[in-house]
Amino acid sequence: MTGARQNNISITCNTLNGTIVSNGATFSFCGTVGQSSTSKGYQKADIFDKNGNKKKGLGGGNCQISSTLYNAVLAVPTLVVTERHAHSNYVPYIAKGKDAAVAYGSYDLKFRNDLRK
Repeated sequence: MTGARQNNISITCNTLNGTIVSNGATFSFCGTVGQSSTSKGYQKADIFDKNGNKKKGLGGGNCQISSTLYNAVLAVPTLVVTERHAHSNYVPYIAKGKDAAVAYGSYDLKFRNDLRK
């Protein structure tokens, strides 16, 4: 893993830490993390474009976090995935079908907390 990717993963994890999704609320990965920018400290790392081509882009590594979160959500019966997109190409860090691509403004990972008291 490159230093830029590790940097981006750290920024994204720090942004997500402490997030609470209340009963009945919907979580949006892109809405919570926001757009990756150099002003937030993001660096260019490998990403896939919508055609499956690998290129450098700000926030490379965010999909690794969204995919990990997606799998955690799947393990909780009261959390319901309402939006999830597969990558346009194979990603080496997770099994096929277990990924969750995110791209601010187009692909998001969303889930709702359906826990009832």
